Amino acid sequence: MAITIPLTRRAFGPALAAGLAGLAGAASAQVRPAVTVHKDAACGCCTGWARHLERAGFRVRLVDVDDLVGLKARLGVPADLQSCHTAEIGGFLVEGHVPAAAVERLLAEAPAARGLAVPGMPVGSPGMEGGPPETYEVVLFGPAGRRTFARFRGTTVL
Repeated sequence: MAITIPLTRRAFGPALAAGLAGLAGAASAQVRPAVTVHKDAACGCCTGWARHLERAGFRVRLVDVDDLVGLKARLGVPADLQSCHTAEIGGFLVEGHVPAAAVERLLAEAPAARGLAVPGMPVGSPGMEGGPPETYEVVLFGPAGRRTFARFRGTTVL
């Protein structure tokens, strides 16, 4: 049995506000592509980076790989940009300790590129916390070459 409640002008404003708030919440909780992180089984900083992405709202699947160098070569990560883990997300590669903010921007802009990389393991980058944060670059790479995509100190965009 359905119950019908008449909607008066007085009730319309709060009902409309509640409906719009629900729509705004749905839009802000946008569906993000899943992230597959290829890593060495013994790597703790890789797991720390994955947790950073989860806190930013990404769904992360960790995959332990015996031959990371071979995987990186097959996926097309340049040797000088390699770090300790490689992720696949939304058709892009994310190499190393790239902050979630840069990943979000990559997905939003969808440039003609293979992916992003933070070479090495800068102190203070996601998963590498524990000391005074270093300033480092996130590199966009692909068939058209490379360029600096963003600069960070820790997880703060510069």
